[in-house]
Amino acid sequence: MSESNQSANPPPSAGHLGSQPSSLYAAAGVDIDAGNRAVELMKSAVRSTFTPAVRADVGSFGGLFALTDLPAQPLLVASTDGVGTKVKLAAQHGRWQAIGRDIVNHCLNDILVQGARPLFFLDYIAADKLVPENVAAVVLGMAEACRAAGCALLGGETAEMPGVYTPGSCDVAGTIIGLVDQAALLPRPHQMQPGDLLFGLPSSGPHTNGYSLIRRVLANRDLHQPLQDGVPLIDAVLAPHRSYLPPLLKLEAAGIAIKGLAHITGGGLVDNIPRILPPRLRARINRRSWNPPPVFHRLLDWSGMEREEAYRVLNMGVGMVVVISADQKGLIQSALPDAIHIGALTASNHPNPDIIFVD
Repeated sequence: MSESNQSANPPPSAGHLGSQPSSLYAAAGVDIDAGNRAVELMKSAVRSTFTPAVRADVGSFGGLFALTDLPAQPLLVASTDGVGTKVKLAAQHGRWQAIGRDIVNHCLNDILVQGARPLFFLDYIAADKLVPENVAAVVLGMAEACRAAGCALLGGETAEMPGVYTPGSCDVAGTIIGLVDQAALLPRPHQMQPGDLLFGLPSSGPHTNGYSLIRRVLANRDLHQPLQDGVPLIDAVLAPHRSYLPPLLKLEAAGIAIKGLAHITGGGLVDNIPRILPPRLRARINRRSWNPPPVFHRLLDWSGMEREEAYRVLNMGVGMVVVISADQKGLIQSALPDAIHIGALTASNHPNPDIIFVD
């Protein structure tokens, strides 16, 4: 799992340091011992994610993963992302473990939309100064999310980089590798047609997008005030990114033929739904079909942002969109009672796929 920072920041030659090879490096702001302590604290959490396919222990220079029971036409699907500026808000409130779940689930959802199932995850944690307990808490959150997804936390890196990161700042990013049979690859734009339905799967909050705006909006406000649903504001804005693997497995078990999935991340509904549509089809979304959770209403009120922009900056309570045939409406509502019928596909004269909202 996460190696100490030695691989990213090798210490000066011992010949220059006499009997204390790390003292000058520590004086420069890098504590090798802190990196090693972080690794020790996270070992058991990382090992708890190992599947029989993992062939190297924590601390190896590279993770080893055996590819077995491959489908007829195996495709590896990879995705890399970061938590973004949500990590700053989480750090200010000590919500380190939630950030670990955020990064795994964000990356996981990105490969689910292509029909893949996760194999393993790699992380990167960087800061101006490593606090081993905080790093271990982030990795514990990653391990929880990986175990829930049947995904191995195969390796990673912790880096202490004073002068690159400002004091007190850090960054969390990750890479996930998944596997799909080419026959199961999504989306399937050639199957999409006017009349197909769009169902939204609820988000757990803003997920990992829009936090540069959110942090500015929340500045100097009471973050422990309850929202209309009774949830404290800080809990609502720092709720971990939801994993959509469990609901998608329910759809699969119900025999629902999914034509496409859109993960609603940066760009919101506006930019992400058209990414999976073929030319001359349009997504028609009825904004009255769901009521965004209270945290979104509060953020819009405080920011003064127009609704049109909000549906591009925030997920507005919908974290994943599913495209299915109209004749499967009953099946999806039975399999996932919380799925929301938010719209349909219509024909368009525009050569590129697009989206319109109606109220």
